[in-house]
Amino acid sequence: MKLKLTIWSILWCFLVSAQEKKFVTVKQSVTLMGSPFEITVVSVNEDLGYINIQEAIGEINRIEKLISSWDSESETSMINRNAGIKPVKVSTELFKLIERCKQISDITNGAFDISYASLDHLWDFNGAMTSMPTKSQVRNALAKVDYRNIQLNESESTVFLSKPGMKISFGAIGKGYAVDKAKDLLISKKVVAGVINSNGDLTTWGTKASGEKWLLGIANPNNRSRVFSWLPLVESSVATSGNKERFIMINDEKFTDVIDPRTGYPVKKGIQSVSVFSKNAELCDALATAIMIMGRNAGLALVNQLGGTEVIIVDSDNTLYKSSGMILDRVP
Repeated sequence: MKLKLTIWSILWCFLVSAQEKKFVTVKQSVTLMGSPFEITVVSVNEDLGYINIQEAIGEINRIEKLISSWDSESETSMINRNAGIKPVKVSTELFKLIERCKQISDITNGAFDISYASLDHLWDFNGAMTSMPTKSQVRNALAKVDYRNIQLNESESTVFLSKPGMKISFGAIGKGYAVDKAKDLLISKKVVAGVINSNGDLTTWGTKASGEKWLLGIANPNNRSRVFSWLPLVESSVATSGNKERFIMINDEKFTDVIDPRTGYPVKKGIQSVSVFSKNAELCDALATAIMIMGRNAGLALVNQLGGTEVIIVDSDNTLYKSSGMILDRVP
């Protein structure tokens, strides 16, 4: 009996200690990868929380150096420089990322394609562009765009762009990937919970310091300043792509900065925004862009076939559509 009481006493002390343990929420906003990031962690104290945030920032900077097509020393730049010349040996991390990108290209029928970068010079969404590129210019650039011409050799860990002038860029998936990697790092550091948000591409784990679930507000399509529904996020991610942020007007026609890699032209109308929900921010980021290009029906059909993935689409008439597994409870 004495032994049993001792064990129960130890167990009781442990439970009381766990209940009394207080957590704090630490948050920091910073510009990374050319975009605003907000990193929130739940920690036992502020000092440790800020240390964890700096570790996450370091990881995001590491990812940027790996995937940046602007950094001449990056592995991505080396791949681009050797297009049509020779395969480039890369790290396992970059090889696997490119491999997953090609898989996403397959399931989206090319609406997502990291070789779209060859079209970059045709379009300028900073306000200086006043006329359309010629059909010949688009055709010549489009000849260098095709994810199937990204050749991977797993045994050698090499990447080869088979056509001269081809380029790859991770603009439609890079932030999601960086968010995931920063989350993985913090979890490995025993950070119990947090949110990493890059301008709408976000991932969560654990719960708030209060024990409540993280909540995401879904904007009312007819009044963007009001919340239509609150969604609890548990160990999940979301990415949103929209056509309101950057665009150009040519001959009174609006062109968004979402370019269809299959045609070489920007998406003109149809979808106002796409929000994809899944476990990984990387997949959410890529699919949100692809569905903007694919259109409502094809996008919904795709997501309804994918396990553990949901989508909310708002069309140009402000009508909201959702995948079959998405449950929205309207805010009273």
